[in-house]
This record gives sequence, structure tokens and C-alpha cells, in this order.
Amino acid sequence: MAEAATTQVRDSGIAAHRAGRLDEALRHYADHLERTPEDAGIWSNLGVVLRQKQLHDQALRAQERAIALDPKAEGIRSNYANILSDIGRYDESIAMRRSVLVDRPDDAMHKAMIGRCLRGKGAYAEAIAYLQTAMAAHPDDAELRIQLAFAQLGAGDHAAGFANYRARWQGGELTPRKLPWPEWQGGDAAGKTLLVLPEQGFGDAVLFARYLPRLKALGARVLFHVDRPLQRLFSALPGVDRTGSLSRPDEPVDGWVNLMDLPLADLQPGPAIPPPATLHVPEEARQRARRIVAPYREKFRIGVVWTGSVTYKGNVFRSFSHREFLPLTDLPGVQLFSVYKGPELGPYRVDGSKAFILDTASTDRDFADCAATMQEMDLIITSDTATAHIAGTLGLPTWVVLHWDPFWVYTHAGETTPWYPTMRLFRQQRPRDWSAPFNAILAELQALLEARG
Repeated sequence: MAEAATTQVRDSGIAAHRAGRLDEALRHYADHLERTPEDAGIWSNLGVVLRQKQLHDQALRAQERAIALDPKAEGIRSNYANILSDIGRYDESIAMRRSVLVDRPDDAMHKAMIGRCLRGKGAYAEAIAYLQTAMAAHPDDAELRIQLAFAQLGAGDHAAGFANYRARWQGGELTPRKLPWPEWQGGDAAGKTLLVLPEQGFGDAVLFARYLPRLKALGARVLFHVDRPLQRLFSALPGVDRTGSLSRPDEPVDGWVNLMDLPLADLQPGPAIPPPATLHVPEEARQRARRIVAPYREKFRIGVVWTGSVTYKGNVFRSFSHREFLPLTDLPGVQLFSVYKGPELGPYRVDGSKAFILDTASTDRDFADCAATMQEMDLIITSDTATAHIAGTLGLPTWVVLHWDPFWVYTHAGETTPWYPTMRLFRQQRPRDWSAPFNAILAELQALLEARG
């Protein structure tokens, strides 16, 4: 009877897991392991659920239990490799994946993830060589091509990188476009009305808006679909004839193009990286921002952001606690302002940090209000978010705090990026340890204040 009950709990956990009921699966798995702690497969399943819930330390513990109990099981090795990669233990993850490939030499996903680990280490040339070899054996694998694209972009080979990045629409994470017009993939644009579509995050839209004037220079009439939070900021973009909704019934469209594919249309003439777009910050938004900061005119004003969109699956690694900024509030003559708006304001309000880091963004209507507030700051310090891209595009002094495996725009080394000339980059030295960049920020800020007298 007891054995049957244990089996039922185990099976219930597996069924809930397969159905996506993660909390229920977690309860059943924990109940089962309490009675049957030698079940390596369920330890590994538990680790998968914990990883999905972004409880990475717990996921690691579970996978370590599983691998200790059954080090030869292919599924356990794969799951262990996944969590090792997540937390930046790339060499261990690569070794584990290579062990799986001994048994499954044609597993393209493990090859793609080895390439991803090499890129995560900043070993771009090694990643590119490995992935190109893997693609010779798996020419139609989308994930291999996507990982190759990121490695090439990080290495500065933008032409090849953007070409391979088109595979993102076959990778399963994005839904391919279904529109009544043909896709424009370069070539003659003179006299055509082209609809440019944004993708993924607001930061990507800000980053790639710089390519719109080059599309206009090809002779096209350019329509740019813009989501509401960016509409005022993008309302006067150079090279765009109209921003807003997809199209109007009385407005014929000859073709559409993804914003992040624009570099492919015109990479040869002109500079490899165009200057950032010109954003529009309405005077009404500027007046609002001036009223907000008016009591602090004599202070050195710093706008701060500690997290990006919580719906982005990698946000947990690129973001940090608002408390990391609190030591900066002890510096004489400094006033910090939160220019973050989102669900992570809750902890900031609960622990009293709002008294030290003033909330200026929770009443923002859109990114134009945020941009106007940032223009009233002496410095912006931010995680890698849309705010970083807006500040960099506006040409504001911006310090970006980067995790160990940053977006390819920032590469893996150096204090600057050619994409945003006024940015300075502060990097993690060890995965998930923010002490090094924030110690450097504190020291640099003290030196800056002393130089200002």
C-alpha cells in the first residue's frame, strides 16, 4: 500500500509537470523525495521545475543530488548541463554536454549549447569555429544558427551575424509573421511603401531605430509600427514618414520588414554602425520632469534602474537588488532618483529605500516621461534595460552595470561600446556577484565628485 501511494505521488508530479502546473509538480516531487530520496530521476525533474521557476540555487542542488545518484543517465546529465550553463559554470557544462555527445553524437541541441557556453565565456572565435563545424553536420538547425549569429555579432562580424540571426523565426520562441503583404528582404526600395515592424523588447526598438534613415535613403516611404510606450518618443524619428499602428485601410503597403533585419538591407554604404536615432522628448514632458527635480537642483542627481522587464527569461541574471545603490546615497551632495517603473518597485517600497532613492517614474505615462526625467540627471546608472538604450541614444552620461554574459552590443570586455559613445560599462567579475562593479562605481563616483569640487 505504501509503495502504491508513493508511486501515485510520483506519477501525479510527473503529470502536473507535463501539464505545466509547476507549483503542483513541485509539491508532489518534494513529497515523493521525502519518502524516496534515492530517486535520481525525480531529483532531476525537481531541478527542472525549480529552474523553470528561476530558483537557480535550488535547481543546482537538486541536479547535484541527481547526478550523484545516477551519473550515467543521459537525461540527468543534460539537465545538469543546463543549470550549469545558466549560472555561468560554462566549462563544467561543456564537459557534461560532451559526455552526452559521446552517446548521442548527432544531438544538435547539445552542440548549439556548447557554442553558447563558449560565447558566454567571451571566446567568440572558438565559438564561431565550433558552431560552423556543427552546422556542416546540421545545416538546417535553427538553434545552431542563432548561437552562431550571437557569436558573430559579439565578435563584430555584423554582416554575417545579422544574416544568421534571421533564423530566430525558426527557433520556436518567436511566432513567424502572418501578414497580407510580402516581406521585403532588400533590393530596390525606391517608391515603395514599407512597413517596419518592431520585435521583442523596447530596448531593441530604440537600438535599431538608427537604421531607419538608411531605409529612407533607399527611396522608400517608411511606416514604423510603434507600441504605445514608445510612440511619443518615436513621434519624430528621422527617416520615418509615419509612426503608429500597423497600417490604415487607405494606405497601401508594398512590403514589410523586421526592424532587426534592416542592417541587412544596407550594410555596405556608409558607416558600419550608424549613430543612435534622434528621439523626441516633448516639452510638456520636460516641464513635468523639471517640476519633479526642482527641490534638488543643488544636488548631484543620479537616475537609477536595477531591473528590466520581468517577462524576459534572462532578466534574473542581468538585474540586481535596488539595495546595491544605497551606499551611493551616503555620498555628500548626491541624490538618487528611481527612473524604474514596474513590478519590482514593491520590495523597494517595503524596505524604506524610497526615502533614500526618490521615486520619479511610477507616475510616468510612457518612455517620453522617463527620457525627460533622465535629461534632468547628471548621471544615469542602470542595468541593461530599455532605459540604458534610451539614455545612450539621448547622449546622456550613462553607466551600465553588466552581468557576466551581456548582450552582444556590449561584448565581454572593455569599458565602452561603439553603439553608444556616452556609455561607460561596469562588469561582473564573477557570475552573480555584483560586488566588483558596484565597488568600482562607488570609487568612480567619489572621484567624479571630488573633481567637480
